[in-house]
Amino acid sequence: MTEKDILREKILHLKEKRNAIILAHNYQREEVQDIADYTGDSLELSRTAASIECDVIVFCGVNFMAESASILSPEKTVLLPEITACCPMADMITVSSARHLKTQFPGYHYTGGYKYPADFTLKDIKNLHPGVPVVTYVNTTADVKAESDICCTSANGVRIVESLDSNRVICVPDRNLSAWIAKNTSKEIISWDGFCHVHDRVTIDDITTARNEHPGALLLAHPECRIEVCERADHVTSTSGMLRFANSSDIKEFIIGTETGLLYKLRKDNPDKLFYPLRKDMVCPNMKKTTLHSVLHAMETMTYKIKVLEETRLPAKKSLDRMLAIK
Repeated sequence: MTEKDILREKILHLKEKRNAIILAHNYQREEVQDIADYTGDSLELSRTAASIECDVIVFCGVNFMAESASILSPEKTVLLPEITACCPMADMITVSSARHLKTQFPGYHYTGGYKYPADFTLKDIKNLHPGVPVVTYVNTTADVKAESDICCTSANGVRIVESLDSNRVICVPDRNLSAWIAKNTSKEIISWDGFCHVHDRVTIDDITTARNEHPGALLLAHPECRIEVCERADHVTSTSGMLRFANSSDIKEFIIGTETGLLYKLRKDNPDKLFYPLRKDMVCPNMKKTTLHSVLHAMETMTYKIKVLEETRLPAKKSLDRMLAIK
């Protein structure tokens, strides 16, 4: 037996012993995706876990994902195998801080949004725009969700904004998703200046290179990419949307504009099709921290437990529930 086989056997034994399920985000390592009971995007996985009878949820992802699982399944133990696995974009926005602005900062328009100082917080932007609803991307911490009016995903952002009875909407924290929403709605979008470093690095030159190398391929882009990249893609959608699109399409070649971890499932589900990364360095180091060793350690020691306190969980869940009620 190989070392991986031994690790897998130990994990499967502990999974049964703990009455646990293992969730793996689409960007996880291949061997972690293979050991998971369910793979998918963050909210999809948390909703799945909430519907299944189990005692323990092992979430192979980053911190805000484990928090979402705790929000939706407060009675279950949620484990994050790598406690330092974080989302830099989620960490670009906080609810409040010890520092307070002495004067209001009006910001300036850029691609449909505003930019604020580095020490600006969600409460600051809400104070600048009183009464304007806050739409928060699910790729945020629980306390930011709790301070928001409604959540959105990369797939339903436009629909959520359109559902609100307001001509102005604050969108946090991803400036690129906000720009994509702004392009597809007549409402004014007040955008936070956050971004995903993996998607934000893609440029028009990268598209030109990829299309020259693969002239017959369709380009699928994630809305966390820059707006000029999305505008030149053949289809803009979430990771789950990319999977569905590729599975149902008659096209045989695709350029994938998201984290390279998704290529594994795309190729696994579609062995007769070819998938190329838009950029080979579209890799999230935090998503790759989780290994079979860390999954086994988490289940052996029951670490690291992620528990969202009720005073945060309840308003955060309300923001998620409001989103889920929008059809």
